[in-house]
Amino acid sequence: MEENNSNQGSDKFINIDEDLQVNLDQLKDEFGINSDLSIRIVNQHENQNKIAIIHLDGIVDEQKINNHILEPIIKICNRQPTLEPDEINTIMNNIILTRTLTIYSWDKLISSILSGDTIILIDKEKKAIVASTQRLESRSISEPTSQTVIRGPKDSFNENISQNISLVRFRIQNKNLRVISTKVGSVTKTDVMIMYIEGIADKAIVNEVYSRIKKIKIDRVLESNYIEELIQDNKKTIVPQLINTERPDVVAGNLSERRIAIFINGTPFVLICPVNFISFFQTPEDYYNNFYYSSLVRTLRVVTFIINLYASSLYLALTTHHQGLIPTTLLVSLMAQREKIPFPAVFEILLMEIAFEILREAGIRMPRAIGPAVSIVGALILGQAAVDAGFVSAAVVIIVATSAISSFTLPNTSTMNLARILRFLFLISSAFIGLLGVLLMTLTFLLHLSSLRSFGKPYFAPFAPLQIDGLKDSFIRTSYSSMEKEQDPISSSQKSNDS
Repeated sequence: MEENNSNQGSDKFINIDEDLQVNLDQLKDEFGINSDLSIRIVNQHENQNKIAIIHLDGIVDEQKINNHILEPIIKICNRQPTLEPDEINTIMNNIILTRTLTIYSWDKLISSILSGDTIILIDKEKKAIVASTQRLESRSISEPTSQTVIRGPKDSFNENISQNISLVRFRIQNKNLRVISTKVGSVTKTDVMIMYIEGIADKAIVNEVYSRIKKIKIDRVLESNYIEELIQDNKKTIVPQLINTERPDVVAGNLSERRIAIFINGTPFVLICPVNFISFFQTPEDYYNNFYYSSLVRTLRVVTFIINLYASSLYLALTTHHQGLIPTTLLVSLMAQREKIPFPAVFEILLMEIAFEILREAGIRMPRAIGPAVSIVGALILGQAAVDAGFVSAAVVIIVATSAISSFTLPNTSTMNLARILRFLFLISSAFIGLLGVLLMTLTFLLHLSSLRSFGKPYFAPFAPLQIDGLKDSFIRTSYSSMEKEQDPISSSQKSNDS
């Protein structure tokens, strides 16, 4: 198989020299002092042609190189020492027992070595043979660590992009499943692959995703967030605009719903786009369980998201600015608790909110064996001690704890982080102008959601713009039989836009 040279004039193209020694000198000059650069020379006896076998140690399969490349080449050179260069090339392509590619570009030669391939250079030949010999150490397939599986497949992605692609292909055995690859990062040269289903995904969106990734100018890509931040429509918003997941079944499900998956080598998290806001409240378990139960749980997630946003701010607004809206008996009880508290209510709530955020982060960063215990015991001791010391009231501890616990029902960490930030914004606005501040923040947030677009698609669909078909799989999940065609609000919005 030979590379396509039709675009050789478009970019800076340096040919491989026919003098093997010139190529080796240039190679040593570019790699500098590198103890892991392996260069083996095989001499051909009578016509003195030399064959060089080049690779980087550590990222190649040494056994495959010895058995399938080096040993066959030595045998053929010893058996037929008077072969012409063209004959050598033909035989080598036939005797190497691994996938090969013929290249002419020096840049592709360097890139292949860095990728873990083995390069075979022949004296008096202006081309090289690339043999696939990659062997990258990676974690075995295990259960997801950041997204708990209640019901469904328990495998997850790892840091090997090839294995991640295979996990999705295992689930979607369709000839129309397409994968486009590119590299991002001037230093890291990270492999990035775009996956979609031909005939289902919008080709215009596929081209837009690929175009945005190709335009990225960055020196390194070490995790999916590097790509996520640079390709999203609005780069200044706190609202997540792409879904990240480490579950293959999530990617397979979204691909069948006209979405596109972006795989990044070196991370188990795959990006999915385009998405809408309600997608962050959905999980694969919603489709693995009875639709009555799934609808109840999904509605519960939305309710807990609202509780997380409003619990502290509403309590502060009512106790500070609108005491007349609180029943008299409850108001007397709350005022009695605050009688000996030396701080204003806003400082009291902020103190507890920050303390719970510190405990949350401490529980995450601590070793897994003691992390949960530290966060739970710390919260109990801290809350009780704060009440006994007179720093905060018992009601504030209950409100803040309820708000913090409700955030853990959200299935996506991006939504959880969004709620954590918004909670403080709602709290500060309610401290100044009470319920009016909460209302203004709510309207601002809803207007912002309505203004966002995800790769050209309305982010707040199917609510803005309103799409009746999309409501079938929003807050509730109706039965499969009631859906004429499985589709998400994004596909519905496309139909409405096309019409």
